[in-house]
Amino acid sequence: MGQKPLVAPAQRWVWGLAAVAALCCLATVLVFAPGFLSPDSLDQLRQAQGKAPLTDWHPPVLSLVWRALIALTGSVTSMLVLQSAVLWGALWVLARCVWELTRSRGGSLAVLGVGLAPFVLNFAGVVWKDVHAAFALLAACAVAFTGLLLRDGAPRPALRWGLLWLGVLFLAYAILVRKNAVVAAAPVFVMLVLALWGRPGRRTWVACTAALVAGLAVPAAAISLFAAPLQTKQGAQIMLDDLVHVLSVEELRSADVPPDLRDRLVASAQECERVGALSDAYWACYRRPADGLRGDSGEITSLWLHEMSGHVPGYLQYRLLLFTTLLFETDYAYKAGITRNDLGIAVAHPRLEDALGTYVKGMIEDVPWLFRGWFWLTAALVLAIRPGRGLFALPVRALGISSAAYILGYLPIMPATDFRYVYWPALACTLGLLLLWLGRGRTAPPPAAPGATAGRTLPVHQPADAGGQ
Repeated sequence: MGQKPLVAPAQRWVWGLAAVAALCCLATVLVFAPGFLSPDSLDQLRQAQGKAPLTDWHPPVLSLVWRALIALTGSVTSMLVLQSAVLWGALWVLARCVWELTRSRGGSLAVLGVGLAPFVLNFAGVVWKDVHAAFALLAACAVAFTGLLLRDGAPRPALRWGLLWLGVLFLAYAILVRKNAVVAAAPVFVMLVLALWGRPGRRTWVACTAALVAGLAVPAAAISLFAAPLQTKQGAQIMLDDLVHVLSVEELRSADVPPDLRDRLVASAQECERVGALSDAYWACYRRPADGLRGDSGEITSLWLHEMSGHVPGYLQYRLLLFTTLLFETDYAYKAGITRNDLGIAVAHPRLEDALGTYVKGMIEDVPWLFRGWFWLTAALVLAIRPGRGLFALPVRALGISSAAYILGYLPIMPATDFRYVYWPALACTLGLLLLWLGRGRTAPPPAAPGATAGRTLPVHQPADAGGQ
């Protein structure tokens, strides 16, 4: 009689996927070490190290997490390790769930391959709030897929709620690190609840929503009370863009604001026109006082409210022009290395950086549409409207709605036309398109019989929410 193998072939494949994900995570850390840093990243690092005061210009939660990691490990690279682990950990969980639900080796490997796509790998090791928000949303999707996998095995209520709170943790972090990510997080939250409960009752929805609100409110209040970041009035930056690009120089000269601000607005409009800066006037054209926007924000806000109501056509035209530029002339698709700095931080492996740059920039040249906002908006709308009726229809639609909402949400608030503003949609839509393909022809099987084991392909079935709990 043959000896029973210690590890079943299916389980060996799961561990094989884990090994591939771990190798990819290690490679990501090596290539990007100690993390690619832009001026924004360096500013947050100075705050994390206590070399600059904590402000809310960039999300303070990122700086505080980085501060804790540095205190724990003594290394700046710890943030790169964390975000790489979240990316590849989430992809491994998704790949495992796809394997359990479809028994497709190629499909599960393809899920891991999403992380190697040039439009995902380009920013995978850049310490940006956009990247953190995208990876947190992806992790929440992985939690939702785990719920789909376990749901028909009648998991204990404690496990269900534990998964919900884990998903809420990732969603809350995504919103705290990128405020406008709330429109992208909402569909993922709905997917999470439906994945865990199938057909949740009203009380379940209320309880889950309360958990999300608490997950946002508690850390936000704690940061405000205990970390007390300096208020920078960053929101006025968007209004400044509108004022200097919608109003004429003559109208700015007669604006009812203090003379010094009026002169700076006029000079900013003239400078933006001279250098051809369509957006980001605060950094490109504005003569910034020592206190940034704090002293001017009230006057800028008042002027914006007064003037935009009388310049609605001009305002809409400007915002539409900026949005179409994001869609069709998407900029800054690759962040190379580390911006020159006074912290003594440089790329650890320049040749690996060069290899990454060759890969990404070559793909930008060969297939530029993969780095354009219009492509990912189109993909998002297709996934949202036509998710199919296959096994993964629910997550496909959720990823499409999340991506479309995120891109369209930039229409009134976009400060620039960078690819990082469509980074989450590029990641989410790639996963969504792959799931749409893998789920074709696979309908949800009947509910699992009581006592069925998890060793087979688990069905995706929507049981009623008994008692609404």
